[in-house]
Amino acid sequence: MGSVSKLYLLVSLMACSVLLASAGNFYRDMDITWGDGRDKILNNGQLLTLSLDKPSGSGFQSKNEYLFGKIDMQIKLVPGNSASTVTAYYLSSQEPTHDEIDFEFLGNLSGDPYTLHTNVFSQGKGNREQQFHLWFDPTAHFHTYSILWNPQRIIFSVNGTPIREFKNSESIGVPFPKSQPMRIYSSLWNADDWATRGGLVKTDLSHAPFTASYRNFNANACVATPSTASSCAAKSKASGNNAWFSQELDSTNQKRMRWVQKNYMIYNYCTDKKRFSQGIPSECATANLS
Repeated sequence: MGSVSKLYLLVSLMACSVLLASAGNFYRDMDITWGDGRDKILNNGQLLTLSLDKPSGSGFQSKNEYLFGKIDMQIKLVPGNSASTVTAYYLSSQEPTHDEIDFEFLGNLSGDPYTLHTNVFSQGKGNREQQFHLWFDPTAHFHTYSILWNPQRIIFSVNGTPIREFKNSESIGVPFPKSQPMRIYSSLWNADDWATRGGLVKTDLSHAPFTASYRNFNANACVATPSTASSCAAKSKASGNNAWFSQELDSTNQKRMRWVQKNYMIYNYCTDKKRFSQGIPSECATANLS
């Protein structure tokens, strides 16, 4: 390697920083992006709330972009009659063929369970939905929702329990998110054209404002800049504090994930033969999703 190339590599590695997991501060870590005052940062940056009423919802995004890491957020969802409200919490890039890793919480009538909707987009292609009901009331207390994203897999977890794994299947031609840095986004909005029973149940705005709350954001992740995104993998791999970079599910966590999927999964794109009448996606046939 020539001296110019060595210098470029060194500069790139220095420009990509790896964060240690530590309690975030919403003033420091997030930007309010829309909502005209319906977003509030409280308790010296330790709490953030989003609200939805008839005129508008609200949202925020991370100041940083990340390329691989473990992202945690504690969320308390909209209580009561939350039908057709959607609380979205996801990672996304902004390129035309974007990558995205989604948690979406679809509200419901009082007493009916929320639907936790997950999806993975790579190179602009999604349609990889799995949906779950939760085994607790997500509106009574804060619960931790986590995304672990490394070059080999994406793991969705709830309170430390894995619910879904999407493996890197590039060897059989399936795109995998690995080169586009992504920001964290969250929003609370009215989706009464589709969110609850396919749009049959509308949002009851007499219950507005609807409010979701956030705390204890943690990012143990590689922060990328547009010119140095490719160095994130090398920097993360080299750091001794980043077990997430090569983390996989051990046998105990595989069993826990199978328990969730057996008892609480309500939709899996890999078994939707009506939707994929020409054949299920190739990653499904390789037991990508256990």
